[in-house]
Amino acid sequence: MYAVARRGGRIAPQVALVKSLASALCIGGGGSVGREGPIVQIGSALGSGLGGWAKVSEDRLKVLVACGAAGGIAATFNAPLAGVFFAMELILRDFTAESFGMVVLSSVTSSVIGRACLGNSPFLQLPAFQVQHLSQYLLFALLGLLAGALGVGFTKILYRIEDLCDAAWRGPEWARPAVGGLLLGVLLLLLPEMYGVGYPVLENAVGGKYVIGFLLLLLVGKIIATSLTIGIGGSGGVFAPSLFMGAMLGSAFGAAAHDLAPGIAGPVGAYGLIGMGAVFAGSARAPITAVIILFELTGEYSIILPLMTAIVLATITSRALTRDTIYSLKLRRRGIDLDAPAPGAHFAGVKVSTVMEPLPQVLPASMSLSDAADILAGSPHGILPVSTADGRYLGTATARTAAETLADGDHDTTTVAAITHLPSTVTTDTDLSDALDSLAGSTGGGLPVLDASRTTLTGWLTHQSILTALHGRPTTPQGARPAA
Repeated sequence: MYAVARRGGRIAPQVALVKSLASALCIGGGGSVGREGPIVQIGSALGSGLGGWAKVSEDRLKVLVACGAAGGIAATFNAPLAGVFFAMELILRDFTAESFGMVVLSSVTSSVIGRACLGNSPFLQLPAFQVQHLSQYLLFALLGLLAGALGVGFTKILYRIEDLCDAAWRGPEWARPAVGGLLLGVLLLLLPEMYGVGYPVLENAVGGKYVIGFLLLLLVGKIIATSLTIGIGGSGGVFAPSLFMGAMLGSAFGAAAHDLAPGIAGPVGAYGLIGMGAVFAGSARAPITAVIILFELTGEYSIILPLMTAIVLATITSRALTRDTIYSLKLRRRGIDLDAPAPGAHFAGVKVSTVMEPLPQVLPASMSLSDAADILAGSPHGILPVSTADGRYLGTATARTAAETLADGDHDTTTVAAITHLPSTVTTDTDLSDALDSLAGSTGGGLPVLDASRTTLTGWLTHQSILTALHGRPTTPQGARPAA
């Protein structure tokens, strides 16, 4: 998808056609994958093709790619909001008014066409659930933690099996899916519930029709079947499998909770629904998309609060366990780091320590505002760092805040600590591009720079020092004063 976005319209139509055929054959032939991955790539390829044909700029091309992906999600799942946030959160990874408006228009248009052709009903037909006891929120929170760990585990296993398939196969690539399909066929014979996307099995699980042991077997089987399908070269997505795994985990968790605490656990199906969103959030680390898409796929609003609770905790757990998501890891394994500075960027690889200025006067936290006012008035940027008597950094104080506080005449003896604000932390190891974002959001004209341990003040960062770096003028390393 990202490669298509870069290359533009010359290959995009061919990519869309080939992806459509490959996905239809894989899913129709029993591959245990989802349909959202192909439709996102197909829509993105069409958007890229349109951008290449119109010869738009790279920024516009990326928005068109996101528009195509949003339209594909919206039409396929009857989920216009989910399509919008999927594109913004996972593809653009940025929320700007202009791109948001274009993605919304694409998603709405696609959804209207989809509803005209396929009808206007939720993608999944599930019974209604509701929270019956406040103590259930503790159970939902625990489920969120487990789901986050499962999402990370699924990501690791998926690419581990893919690596094993790459290492084991020695024949021509065109024969790999056929031979690997034999192994997948054996698994499907042993566990036929793994056939295809698996939405009927998912609905049965959420409906409480399976016992705990079988739910866990289905969970493990789906992880292996999906990983094997993709590892042998199958074409499909991981969103639907994530929902399936979440439903199995949640339903098993809910059944166990119901057996242990039948008076407070509530219906098993509620845990299945929440598990669906939480596992997807744990693997994709897209909490907004997870909340919206679960609501639109099920049409069930009564569990939105526990759903948000579990999804946030799953996202936090995933972030604590790994830096990668199931999507970004695929790209990073191919040498594409979405978080790396753009090649040729002015500040690529530049650290704050190389451009920071010397540290200005530090205000004692115990100093009165009336005394500090004169010092702040004479500071070049109207802002100074504040520390305690033992040198512990507290934050910054601005001339504007001091003036507003002293205006009523009743705060002359108030100390500087009362107006101290803790800005975004910038260290000597911070990339200059990240520091610029922090500086732009600060209330004053400068930011203190801390050492790598974030405890000691070492320098000062201003817009002027960044402009000096931008224009290639000599800078004074480590904040030392230039020679006279």
